Amino acid sequence: MNNTKTKKLALFTIGLLSVLGLQAQGDDVMMKKYNSQLPATGRGNVRVAYQQQSIDKQIYEFMEKEGIPGLTLAIVQAPYIPRVVGYGITDIKAGTLASSKTLWPAGPISQAFTAVAVMQLFEKGKLDLDAPISLYLKNLPEGWQKITVKQLLQHSSGIADYRMQKGFDASANYVPAKLLATVQSVPLAFKSGTDVQQSATNFLLLTEVIEKVSGMSYHDFVWEHQIKFLGLKQLFFSEDLPKVKQENLAESAGKHKKFTYSNDYINPSETTVGYKDSDGKLVGVALPNSSALKGFSDIYASAENISHWDIALAGSVLIKKPENRDMVYKPTTLANGKTVPAMAGWQFYAHNGLMDIKGSVPGHSAFLSRFTDASELVCVTVLANKENVDFTSLARKIAASFDNKLGAGIADKALFTYESQFSVDETAARIQQNLKAMDVPVFAIFDHGKNAREAGLELRPTKVIVFGAPKVGTKLMQQNQAIAIELPLKISIYEAADGSVWTTFPQLDMMAEKYGMAENPVVEKMQKMLEKLAIKSSSIF
Repeated sequence: MNNTKTKKLALFTIGLLSVLGLQAQGDDVMMKKYNSQLPATGRGNVRVAYQQQSIDKQIYEFMEKEGIPGLTLAIVQAPYIPRVVGYGITDIKAGTLASSKTLWPAGPISQAFTAVAVMQLFEKGKLDLDAPISLYLKNLPEGWQKITVKQLLQHSSGIADYRMQKGFDASANYVPAKLLATVQSVPLAFKSGTDVQQSATNFLLLTEVIEKVSGMSYHDFVWEHQIKFLGLKQLFFSEDLPKVKQENLAESAGKHKKFTYSNDYINPSETTVGYKDSDGKLVGVALPNSSALKGFSDIYASAENISHWDIALAGSVLIKKPENRDMVYKPTTLANGKTVPAMAGWQFYAHNGLMDIKGSVPGHSAFLSRFTDASELVCVTVLANKENVDFTSLARKIAASFDNKLGAGIADKALFTYESQFSVDETAARIQQNLKAMDVPVFAIFDHGKNAREAGLELRPTKVIVFGAPKVGTKLMQQNQAIAIELPLKISIYEAADGSVWTTFPQLDMMAEKYGMAENPVVEKMQKMLEKLAIKSSSIF
């Protein structure tokens, strides 16, 4: 190639690169221009992630860790429901997918429907919260006569939980009288109005009161004044489920076909199969029957419908007066004057406006959290088909993906964090009590707040509890003695700047990875033990 052609090719290449460079630079300028107009943080920001983890990644890593077959997530940023998404499968054999319309048992979230029904009757002047339930119900045991409607809502009655009685089967069909008969002779756990202990019997009795006062069945009262009133199409009791149009896949070789010729089967509302762990395998569990858990865990719903109903809690749609909403959506005061950060199944925290309601039924777990402060208004609903899964920490990170200040504010990937409902001192005392019950020795307690004061410095309450089981720790050290520097185990309890109290400990799989022991089954068992310890010690229910 001669020099003239070479120079022309070089000039053409330089020109092309210049044009492309200018174009790229122009795109960058354009993006910056738009960034000045569009939300870069907070509400409306499209980058929904927390500590560089997208919501999808947070969820699939959690599902893999916990072995959850299927899950549906719904997010509220009132008045919107900007995200409803399904993950995984609702039936391992059939391979049906979790979706926006999947019908999950809502578990203890159902208590909140009962509480709304009670308050609706209260607002109509038909029900006195401070009246003894004997005013409305006859033939009650002597020890139940003076228990009030409010004490049932508070779970402060002391009445035994019929679910804990021998022979109870959540999948069976019951009449209330049969369930109540199983606990009528059981002494109260404590004097009514002096303590709190969750019991499904409390809410079964509330449904009886609702029926007596309203003249309607509990089912019909809730249907008329909440489900039908809000226009919810994927919210039922178990007796309504036969009306749901579901394709029998056994008749079509396991394949959906009806959606190809019937609109009713496009994105269908389908029930789920629930699962539990049995010797390292997932085993199917029969669906709970609403009659067995009436008023306590009797609702079936899609995550989106739970979220729709949740938005209606925010204002006067379901409960008209703010002072009446405060009765069930804020900490309650017992008859002995003690204030408890829980009411009607809801639990409350130091974070302004935060409340959640959660729990399990056979084969399923459910969670609903609400950040109700006017500057936040983020709510997270998670419904899944594996029992005994606590979604609190995951849901907190999901909420923080939409508003960073809703998170724990520390490295969640390296540390397990759980907000406590109690003070640092009370949380620490509960941890010690639970460790003693597990026969795990406590080796030391460091009160860093006290040490700081003695050194003439200021530090918010901070404690570290050091504990462990030598038989367990020794097995790890036998594999790699270097891990001795990490033992014994420790858990920290501290008060953050906003007054919230957190329990935290290192994620043991990450710790063990440094020593080539991440897959050691002992590490997984220790992690589960620590998580249960933190959750139980930090929660009323």
